[in-house]
This record gives sequence, C-alpha cells and structure tokens, in this order.
Amino acid sequence: MLPGKVTQSTIRALDWLSAKFLPVDPAAPHIATGRQGEEDAYFYLRRQGYTIIARNFRSPNHRGELDLIGYHNNTLCFIEVKTRTTRAIKPAEAAVDREKQDDLRHVAHDFLRHLPTRPSCRFDVLAVYYDREPHRPTFELFQNAFSLAYNRGLTRDY
Repeated sequence: MLPGKVTQSTIRALDWLSAKFLPVDPAAPHIATGRQGEEDAYFYLRRQGYTIIARNFRSPNHRGELDLIGYHNNTLCFIEVKTRTTRAIKPAEAAVDREKQDDLRHVAHDFLRHLPTRPSCRFDVLAVYYDREPHRPTFELFQNAFSLAYNRGLTRDY
C-alpha cells in the first residue's frame, strides 16, 4: 500500500505546483472536480484490491466513456465514477440513469470485442463526495450496480 500512497502524494504535490505556477485551466469547475474525483477513485479502488487496466476508454462506434476498467477478484469491472461536492440535491449514483447505463453497455461491448475470451463482467458505480474536506473525499462503491445485458430485446451474444 505504501507505494500507492507515495504515488498519490506525489501527484497531489505536482497538482499543487501546477496550480501555483502554470496558467489557469479554462475548464469549468465541475470538470476539474470530476477529474479530481476520477483520480482519487483510481487510488481508492487500488486500495480495495482492484487492478486498473484502462482509464477513460472511448469507442469510435458509440457515445460515452468508461471511466475506469479493472479486475477485482477475477471479474472485469467497468467502473463509472460520479463526483459531487454536496449530497443536498440527489445522490451521485442516481446520475447513472437508464440512458447512461445503455451508453456504458454499448462501449463495454465494444471493449469486450477486442478481448480473446470473454471474462466474467460487471458494472460498478463509485460515488465520490467532497462535501466534508476538499482533499479528503468519501467514497460509496456500488458493485454490480446494473447488468451488462440489455433489457430491450437484444438477442445478439457478444
């Protein structure tokens, strides 16, 4: 675990230095918060025993992006990260609605087409909250949050 903590601390220090000495990033604040959430999610999942094999996977055939892809106990996990600075409106995981799930399924199937064999798969949703301390997020992990299978009559087996 120590090498992961050192790496995470180093990245935080580099982020601090870049914020201090480089020009301001023109991205909207919620984009920066989302990026920070995905970075913290990566290290959190590593501590939980995940082996991350891809980040921000996109398919040329479908819209959407798989935030993180990794193995956990021999299961390939497609992980959607949702980051929030407050819990006041609705839970972060509620943003993964049916339309978002369908988009993620399409991209996941495209990813699976490139593998020689199809492993056991699942979708996880990780909610990252920065509502208490800005640099100490809290996490809520929902394993097997929804199915890889389509519920709309898809009969093709990938």
